[in-house]
Amino acid sequence: MSRTFVIEGTRVHDIASFYDELNRVFMPNEAWTLGASLDALDDLLYGGFGELLGVERPVIVLRDHAHARDALGIAATGAYYREKIAHPEMFHVERFEHALAELDAGRGETYFDLVLGVFADHDDVRLVLD
Repeated sequence: MSRTFVIEGTRVHDIASFYDELNRVFMPNEAWTLGASLDALDDLLYGGFGELLGVERPVIVLRDHAHARDALGIAATGAYYREKIAHPEMFHVERFEHALAELDAGRGETYFDLVLGVFADHDDVRLVLD
């Protein structure tokens, strides 16, 4: 059974609020929430929990996606990479230093681009940018 879910882009102001919005849409009846992680988004899209449980070929509409794109743009992405770099005990710093340099040079992916990449890895999920 297919269902349509709507993510409100105007509710996205940074990376944390993006995940707040995902939790609002997909986790309202769960006792736990997704953490702010691309891996968590990937796990969600596999459909094993939350509102996606048992849903085949969901359609996810990102309304006002331009707002979300701006909120998850260069500034938010740079802060995300710098936070990773500040914790070499937890993260592969060289990877994030390279990503930050690419971003600063105008060639790197923004967090919004990374989110789109996660969605693209799920052929059974249709993302509509509205």
